[in-house]
Amino acid sequence: MRILLMGNPNVGKSALFSRMTGTRIIASNYPGTTVELTKGYLQLGEGQAEIIDVPGTYTLEATSKAEEVAVEMLKDGDVVIDVVDATNLERNLNLTLQLLERGVPVIVALNMWDDTHHRGINLDVAKLEELLGIPVVPTVGVTGQGVRELVSRLPEARAIESAHSSSDERWARIGNIVSQVQSLSHRHHTWYESLEDASNHPVGGIFIALLVLFATFWFIRFLGEGLIGYVTDPAFEWLWTPLLMKMSLALGSGGFWHDILIGRLINGEIDYFQSFGLLSTGLYIPLAAVLPYIVSFYLALGILEDVGYLPRLAVLMDSAMHRLGLHGYAIIPTILGLGCNVPAVMATRILESRRQRFIAVTLISIGVPCAALQAMIIGLVGQHGVQYVAMVYGSLFVSWVVIGLILNRIVRGFSPELLVEIPPYRLPPWRVVGEKLWLRIHGFIREALPIVLGAVLVVNVLYNLGVFDVIANIAAPVISGLLGLPKETIVALVVGFLRKDVAVGMLAPLALTAKQLVISSTVLAMFFPCVATFVVIARELGARYMLKATGIMIVAALIVGSLQNLIL
Repeated sequence: MRILLMGNPNVGKSALFSRMTGTRIIASNYPGTTVELTKGYLQLGEGQAEIIDVPGTYTLEATSKAEEVAVEMLKDGDVVIDVVDATNLERNLNLTLQLLERGVPVIVALNMWDDTHHRGINLDVAKLEELLGIPVVPTVGVTGQGVRELVSRLPEARAIESAHSSSDERWARIGNIVSQVQSLSHRHHTWYESLEDASNHPVGGIFIALLVLFATFWFIRFLGEGLIGYVTDPAFEWLWTPLLMKMSLALGSGGFWHDILIGRLINGEIDYFQSFGLLSTGLYIPLAAVLPYIVSFYLALGILEDVGYLPRLAVLMDSAMHRLGLHGYAIIPTILGLGCNVPAVMATRILESRRQRFIAVTLISIGVPCAALQAMIIGLVGQHGVQYVAMVYGSLFVSWVVIGLILNRIVRGFSPELLVEIPPYRLPPWRVVGEKLWLRIHGFIREALPIVLGAVLVVNVLYNLGVFDVIANIAAPVISGLLGLPKETIVALVVGFLRKDVAVGMLAPLALTAKQLVISSTVLAMFFPCVATFVVIARELGARYMLKATGIMIVAALIVGSLQNLIL
């Protein structure tokens, strides 16, 4: 049996899905698309049912790729659990009636049932069930209230004969239903509702946004550095390094296989940033230097998502983002890019036009360093003082703004207005936050580890063949003349195409000055995204737009690097 979990965005589908499936979760793309689905399994009687968390949709008259997938999946589902936000019954019933018109078996999960009492909303569930002609079960996905009854009533889900109606007829019926089942009672604002109002205020909202962003980055750095200092570094130093040294002795402390597996010894010891062995640098960079920041970033992002703050940030940023040819929701993939550019590029699907997606993808690739790259920049450049790290970030931000203003003028197309529903603030369901964190971490390790190992292997082979010396000599006029960098940095720039954090790590043994580190780090951040991001850009926008974005990246990186060389 295949059960589809459908509903509007922000109605608590993920929390309900987590309650019904536990930890047996599989994330994959819908065939032929890049729209991600989450699947799980539920014990139903003596058998097992597959549950699919369908992308959120307001209507079955698809307006985006995600909604097209939601409509397409109706053909494959046996039962639809329509998750309805009980505090916004009128809006949610539009999808419910459309599902009934499709003639699919439906059961309604009247979710966020606890919030209706807090908001003074009274609903007659029995009457609603009678008017719709299908089972209606009040649920609270966060706590699990009503989930057992929902599962037990799944066999009652049924398709009813409902004629197709026009939009006006459907809304008239919705109004009639709501008038019969819903009543309101007076109550006073709660403190978090007052906070909601302040978060949307043009002045107070900006202050809260700055406070939230500052607290978020402080949390990410505090947790990330803590995990490195107390977990990953000690684990490598006490457990892994002694094992590698024994392997090094067994391999004769030199030779081809020693350099490939262990890397080159620095003063008779393993330097995880300079040795470049598959088992040294290849494992240390993603697992010890980068993963702690990935964990802290995605934990912070998950909390902000489930609290309900991100849509408010989108509304606040709407006017500013329109100057860059985008709308406020583009801030969400931009923030995602601070964790990893790959999901950030995929998240640009929430933008309606190809013009917006192209601008957003280009700006993310140029001006938004991923968590892995940030970890390396902070660790390497920060040794010379926080002011040099500020120069890197300042250069990236100014480039992001200026290039966005230019692209807004020269790229043809339209940028529609922001249409987004702002959900109420809620305490995050920690189980859902934890499971989402695990899925993202697992995805990072699965994607990043092979790429890093491949990059390290390629670097070792090309280094031993002397290829980098040839490339360095050819590129010397640009690298040394325009950017003021030693020609050896070309190796890092080439490796940056494979993995930027590894590339920044390669700057460490070059004894660069603080000025040169600022220039090289900025150019690396702007020059190319990693190869995984390139693949996703080509898949999302097509090869032609990917090549256009690449040209902009190269030109922008050289111009900014040259200006830094002149000014600094």
